[in-house]
Amino acid sequence: MARRKTERLTPLELEIMKVLWETGAANVQTVQQRLERELAYTTVQTMLNILHRKGKVKRTLKDRAYFYKPAVSRRQVVSQAVNDLVDHLFGGSVESLVMSLVETKHLTPQKMNRLNKLLKESEEESDADN
Repeated sequence: MARRKTERLTPLELEIMKVLWETGAANVQTVQQRLERELAYTTVQTMLNILHRKGKVKRTLKDRAYFYKPAVSRRQVVSQAVNDLVDHLFGGSVESLVMSLVETKHLTPQKMNRLNKLLKESEEESDADN
């Protein structure tokens, strides 16, 4: 049985999603104008249709134009990307990812302190819910 491939976002799809997360529902022209790079209207329209087919955006017809809005949150997309990164580069080990961040100095002592504080707060919230 073939494993179902996760529908990852390409860099351009992610750029379009960022526009929609910031603006909310928007038509093709609005998305086109807010992108960081210049793209043809038809290119943006095609990309929005692909995102719709992937289930990443919803669309509503108003007058004669479709308005697109995110069907997934930024948090969901980030979570999926992090999970993919951990699975593919670190064999599913979150600890290996964190150790790599420490070794490459991306995770400084100050950031570790902040992270520990967030973890403690999260634990306290979890304990309060139970």
